[in-house]
Amino acid sequence: MDLTILYRGPLASCDYDCPYCPFAKRRDGSARLRADRAALERFTDWAGKQTADRLSVLFTPWGEGLVRSWYRRALVELSHLPHVERVAIQTNLSCRTDWLADADPSTVALWCTYHPGETPYERFLAKTRDLAGRGIRFSVGVVGLPGHLEHARRLRAALPAEVYLWVNAAEGHLYTDDEADTWTALDPLFPYSRRPHRSAGLPCRTGETVVSVDGDGTVRRCHFVRAELGNLYDGSYRAALAPRPCPLTACDCHIGYVHLETLPLYDVFAGGVLERVPAGFPGTLPGATGAGSPGRSLPGTAGTVGTAGAP
Repeated sequence: MDLTILYRGPLASCDYDCPYCPFAKRRDGSARLRADRAALERFTDWAGKQTADRLSVLFTPWGEGLVRSWYRRALVELSHLPHVERVAIQTNLSCRTDWLADADPSTVALWCTYHPGETPYERFLAKTRDLAGRGIRFSVGVVGLPGHLEHARRLRAALPAEVYLWVNAAEGHLYTDDEADTWTALDPLFPYSRRPHRSAGLPCRTGETVVSVDGDGTVRRCHFVRAELGNLYDGSYRAALAPRPCPLTACDCHIGYVHLETLPLYDVFAGGVLERVPAGFPGTLPGATGAGSPGRSLPGTAGTVGTAGAP
């Protein structure tokens, strides 16, 4: 079985203080950190034993995971398993990067977010250059706030052409067509983020080949649908895996709508869905031209932005 897992444990702390993030500068106590470490080690042990399956894993912590040794260790260990096709994490890239020398660069990948005002530009850029020098697959992104535009332009100009710079629509921000065109000039796929996508009753890969797993092993179809499918560790989730339509009105987060079968994003990101790396970038990116929102979208609304490491 081919299975993509979005894992999110108890960790909720972050070392950044982004004003657009509800988890900014949150501190986890020692008990929560111990619980998060134990949960992640349990998950990593489980994944290592699933040799009959083909797994892809994306860590989507509420906070920043890579400042914790157990997340770095998990990525290294999972990257060397022959039945793990990809292991990736959303990160603000505040951690050191030398630990990646122990990972398999053909399997590990990073989804990096640049937060102007939280880290010096040159420090962040130096880390992306280190990733490139190590042959690590990664994407870099920013939140599409007006004050971030010049930062994003500067970053795009400095990054290698083959590194994709994505832009997330800012929560609550309504983009005029001119504003959307400006961001689309930096990220040709920005129109997908500009507005939520209608999803009610539409086919989605979540719940069939993609699932969300929390720290105690509870399996749901995705992070945004609370109905449980079973538990990872007793295997009860497997009987529930099946094609199913989305029960929500709309999907406004990349880690959700990327799996909608009505959008072409599995083709756009072929081979790089988890780390948000388009296939063949910087070549032509299909289906994302103009300032409108491709696919089924809700006019007059904006997409959401996640936490320091989230979409």
